[in-house]
Amino acid sequence: MTANSAIPRHVAIIMDGNGRWAKQRGKIRTFGHKAGVESVRNAVTFARKQGIEALTLFAFSSENWNRPAEEVGVLMELFNLVLKSEVKRLHKNDVRLKVVGDTSRFDGKLIERIHAAEALTADNQSLVLNIAANYGGRWDIIQATRDCAEKVRDGQLEISDIDEELFSRHICLAALPQLDLLIRTGGESRVSNFLLWQLAYSELYFTPTLWPDFDEEAFGQALSDFAARQRRFGMTSEQVEV
Repeated sequence: MTANSAIPRHVAIIMDGNGRWAKQRGKIRTFGHKAGVESVRNAVTFARKQGIEALTLFAFSSENWNRPAEEVGVLMELFNLVLKSEVKRLHKNDVRLKVVGDTSRFDGKLIERIHAAEALTADNQSLVLNIAANYGGRWDIIQATRDCAEKVRDGQLEISDIDEELFSRHICLAALPQLDLLIRTGGESRVSNFLLWQLAYSELYFTPTLWPDFDEEAFGQALSDFAARQRRFGMTSEQVEV
């Protein structure tokens, strides 16, 4: 494996374990969510240092609306505060911020803040930071299907034009490198409706480390594990080694 291929170009993280981390300390779940913000800062800094091009963080799934109203309220408030407090830091460090997901359900103030943050950082190039908020992998595939169907209806496409490559251009994160590595913290071994299309040939890494404890050492272990794997993409080991 070459030095360049040892570093994933695009990493996604399911940030799990905030609630359990708080419970272990006798605190309410929202205490863990607030503690997890520091881990986000650390992950972004580490990704930049390692030369990773894109980092996608699963912040709020479309299913998370089913959580207790108080917790959802705190998460929305925290999202607002983090956008307000962190965007200047991201901009200073040449990080481009993108929010992916169905943002139409958010209140107007949060949507305005998202648009302002994206506009401020639009030309930054050292790292693309994607925050998946009100995102679901099935939603992503459905909205891409609708986009293609509308173009067929409007005469911009023929049904026969739709193939994997064209469909991929309508999926979230289409402009970024393909997803190389998915990390899930917190000890669960599932993808929870995250980036279902993009995960087709990604490497999966599950760690028992709870998200607030996911530091540079833990991130580095995930990258070391990735570097030791042989990615075959349907080929044999012999073909890859040629």
